[in-house]
Amino acid sequence: MTAASHARPARRRSGATFTSVLGEILLTAGVIVMLFVGWQMWIGDIIIDAQQNAEGAAIVEQWAEAPPPEPPPLVETEDGTVWYEPPILPHPADAEVFAQMRIPRFGEDYIKNIAGGTSRARTLDDIGIGLYTQSDMPGEVGNFSLAGHRTTWGKPFNQIDKLRLNDAIVVETPGGWYTYRFRTLEYVTPDEVDVLLDVPQMPGVQTGERYITLTACSPLYSLAERIVAYGVFDSFQPRAEGPPASLTDPPSGTEGVR
Repeated sequence: MTAASHARPARRRSGATFTSVLGEILLTAGVIVMLFVGWQMWIGDIIIDAQQNAEGAAIVEQWAEAPPPEPPPLVETEDGTVWYEPPILPHPADAEVFAQMRIPRFGEDYIKNIAGGTSRARTLDDIGIGLYTQSDMPGEVGNFSLAGHRTTWGKPFNQIDKLRLNDAIVVETPGGWYTYRFRTLEYVTPDEVDVLLDVPQMPGVQTGERYITLTACSPLYSLAERIVAYGVFDSFQPRAEGPPASLTDPPSGTEGVR
């Protein structure tokens, strides 16, 4: 047997190349980005949602502990109905919290800040629900119009498409509760700003009615359209008389018109 037959084959070197190292770095970076996006859309939302509800509940508790203001005057309508004339609040400054949104359909713990302005940086991302600059105020004749995220940053309007006909949409303030009743949903393009008019999508028309309009992006995780929920004013309950039935007895009604 010759010496050559006993020679071991030479091993190939497995040194890392620039391309392989770069590939591993990009792969790792991709995984990190995916984990961050997942955290932002899921875990982060859970944390922010709970935090917003806790902040809202704390504000509501402060209002409940303070001496209630004098109730507004009772008025009688043409059909003989007697109700409290809803007090009209001053328009808030940008990012100023002035009310809380309560929607029983979304759960007992759903309490979201409503603040002036609809910029992401100052209101929608950090506070919750924003009031359009041209909006009327709660209980005022015209259109009380609001915007909120449907995904990320606590997603206060995530379940807006789950509203049903006559569901209560309650706006709580230091003076009491403004109850609106949900009527219908609509999907529009982002440039259809007529939904914010005093009478939504009816330029120049005045009806003397009091509307609420909630807007959010649609579909989920997209900016292609806007989902719009409309409601009409139902009543005002002064804080001196305690919480309204609309907070604890949501109607089970039929699905809202799509």
